[in-house]
Amino acid sequence: MKQSYRYFDFVMAGFVAVLLCSNLIGPAKVCEIPLPLLGTALVFGAGNLFFPISYIFGDVLTEVYGYARARRVIWAGFGAMVFASIMSAIVVGLPASKAESFNVVLQPALETVFGGTARIVCASMLAFWVGDFVNSYVLARMKVLTNGRWLWSRTIGSTVVGQAVDSLVFYPVAFFGIWETETLFRVLVFNWLFKISVEVLMTPLTYLVVNWLKREEGEDFFDRETDFTPFSLKN
Repeated sequence: MKQSYRYFDFVMAGFVAVLLCSNLIGPAKVCEIPLPLLGTALVFGAGNLFFPISYIFGDVLTEVYGYARARRVIWAGFGAMVFASIMSAIVVGLPASKAESFNVVLQPALETVFGGTARIVCASMLAFWVGDFVNSYVLARMKVLTNGRWLWSRTIGSTVVGQAVDSLVFYPVAFFGIWETETLFRVLVFNWLFKISVEVLMTPLTYLVVNWLKREEGEDFFDRETDFTPFSLKN
């Protein structure tokens, strides 16, 4: 009989919600915050302000429930992104009623917010899929190698690798030839470092959530005999 978990569905819902919001709201917007004292500016993609939180959810899922269950959640998130992209394309593409004057304002706004190009959408989905599986795999393997000790080392270490892969896939696929190479590189590096910084800052909270879930669920899974193929939905 398969074990039933009380909070697994809530963690999965949180993961998918953060993923959808961070990918639908402002992924193509480049922000720049001046730093007068340093004589430079921070340049980053607006859509990535909250995306690192999905990696924290991913760390919690893999650490507590194991790679195979995290794999199911990653596929659920990927399916949600595909549906959201298709829905956005249909809604934006449907002809607006000329009888409704508000559509004059609404339609351009919808195109701006939800009318991402196919290239950006595909880059986002591919980067998420590859990056999250790398993150989960690295964390699961490190947990076995460290025998469950030093949680901070694998949450941060897996994020360093997973987010590097995510950024190296997303930005070149989405914006190479559109942005200047220097801008693309600066945004890529900053967002990679920013995501790692979020993981580091959230480490105390991650410890609290992981320890609480392990206690409440009676689970602390070690992937010693796991099949790490991403192409499966088996627990």
